[in-house]
Amino acid sequence: MPKKRENRGRRKGDKGSVRQIQCDNCGRMVPADKAVCVTRMYSPVDPQLARELERKGAIIMRYPVTKCYCINCAIHYGIIKIRPEHERKPRPRIEL
Repeated sequence: MPKKRENRGRRKGDKGSVRQIQCDNCGRMVPADKAVCVTRMYSPVDPQLARELERKGAIIMRYPVTKCYCINCAIHYGIIKIRPEHERKPRPRIEL
């Protein structure tokens, strides 16, 4: 059977097996190299209050929060997009 992707949808390389992590949205267990991880800055302070305090010279700490999603959730939430047909890997034509 032909491979759809050269890397089989993973960033594993020649590692063997990798640990499983849980999707932060649906709870599905996903291999760590297949999960889509996004790091965003999080501030516990309300944005309007933070702007006002920063104008007065206060320093508001922001913390990095990393969330890992399975492929289905990442596509659903728009973190990754489905590539248009002309950008996809060309498929060989099979004539019957």
